[in-house]
Amino acid sequence: MRRLALLDSRGELTSGHVRLTATAVGVSERTVWRWVNHARAQVKPAERAKFEIDDRLRVRLAYHRGNAAALHRELVAERPAGGPAVPTLKTVQRAIRRDLSAGERAGLRRGERERRKFDVFLQRPISYRNAAWETDHVEAPVEVEVGGRLVKPWVTWFVDACHNAIAGTAVTPGTPSRESILAALRAAILRTEPYGPVGGLPALVRIDQGKDFLSRTVSEALGAFAVRVVPLPGYTPHLKGTVETVNGAAERMLFAGLPRYTHAQTLASGAVADPDAPALTFEAFTAEVLAWVTWWNTEHPMDELDGLAPTASWLADPSPVEDVDADALWMFTLEDDRKTRKITGRGVARGRGRHYVAEWMVGKVGTAVRLRYMPHHEHEVEVFDAATGAHLGSATLADQASPEQIAALRRTRAAKARQLRADLSAAEKSRRGRYAAATTPAPARRLDAVTAAEAGAELAEHGLEELARLARPDLLPPSPPPAGWVLPVDLDRITETSTSTGSAGAASGGKEPA
Repeated sequence: MRRLALLDSRGELTSGHVRLTATAVGVSERTVWRWVNHARAQVKPAERAKFEIDDRLRVRLAYHRGNAAALHRELVAERPAGGPAVPTLKTVQRAIRRDLSAGERAGLRRGERERRKFDVFLQRPISYRNAAWETDHVEAPVEVEVGGRLVKPWVTWFVDACHNAIAGTAVTPGTPSRESILAALRAAILRTEPYGPVGGLPALVRIDQGKDFLSRTVSEALGAFAVRVVPLPGYTPHLKGTVETVNGAAERMLFAGLPRYTHAQTLASGAVADPDAPALTFEAFTAEVLAWVTWWNTEHPMDELDGLAPTASWLADPSPVEDVDADALWMFTLEDDRKTRKITGRGVARGRGRHYVAEWMVGKVGTAVRLRYMPHHEHEVEVFDAATGAHLGSATLADQASPEQIAALRRTRAAKARQLRADLSAAEKSRRGRYAAATTPAPARRLDAVTAAEAGAELAEHGLEELARLARPDLLPPSPPPAGWVLPVDLDRITETSTSTGSAGAASGGKEPA
């Protein structure tokens, strides 16, 4: 309109200009001429009032879980009480689509995770190998047999962010810990058999907010080699997209094809198609994971790597690689509790009555030492001289229980746990109340009918238990037994009586009394 107004002020505006503008903006020539007349009269065209989603309506829409129809019904209900004019449902839906983005609408319906699906994320610039690693734990959705039980193992891996190469992997039957991270880190850095060729020291490692990743042990192990640890904010998987991509690929390409996959298709009832499918052993599962990692690194071409597999792309990178001595890596990836101990005649004490001994300790009683060990590995420690830091040798746990004793102990603990669960379940069932279904607003009505005799018996039993718990038998002496009871013979009293009788007989010349 500024262009048309300028042409009109110079007297150069023609019908051709109006026709061309109307065709370009998709309106009629009459509408354009009306705009021109408003411009000549310097009158701003009246804008029709439109329904908009303001802050209050956003809150109400969030209250209704993003339901436009529910919001419209609320506005209609407010109208008799003096509320504003209510537009049609179509107008409300159109305003929601106009004033709220697709991400905002998804967030109001299902939360922050759904809103993030509509966000745009920047891609980090391509760098070089070992410039940054990313690490994460992933729970395998596969049931694996471990010690007679079915568990879902965890996989920990370090991934090179530039070439998508998995540098190190560790599989844990249970919940992962610092040990899992240190084992995977050692496998990632070493490039000697059976590890490599991907590896070496990274410049930095991106981790999430897991307490095991943020532990002092992991920070010291990486800090000893001047590797920077970058903790990422919580619930930001897009900031470590490389390892998250590997997590998703492992589920689709590896876990989905294994027996007892927990995310498999189900029947109409929700049951799995083959509930009795045999489970893999932990050893077989670990072999499957390591074989898949080898395939991913060496045989899986990627478009972002110009059609190369991750290992081939990593080896083609001319950036230098810094290797670490295997012995030094082993020592620095052990946990140190920073306590100074002394070698005694029983070995080195670590607490809880545990002593570690070794043949090299002979003649070294009184030496101040420090211990380093792999987390949760209670059977063995590495001993260092507290003054010089020199490695003195390994030491094993003294008086270690046999495998049969450990198995019996575990069975006993499992039996106690089952008994406790049964007791707690029975207690909850006795506490649980059932209520009648209601079709009209009415107070809840309990259905647990109990006879007076049953209630009295249970209360009496509970009362006896309370009295037994509070009983103090030491306060009142027991009453004497009835006269008709046969009492046990007191041997001490008989002995005393015989002794006194014999003494009296000797004094009277050995004659027994008549």
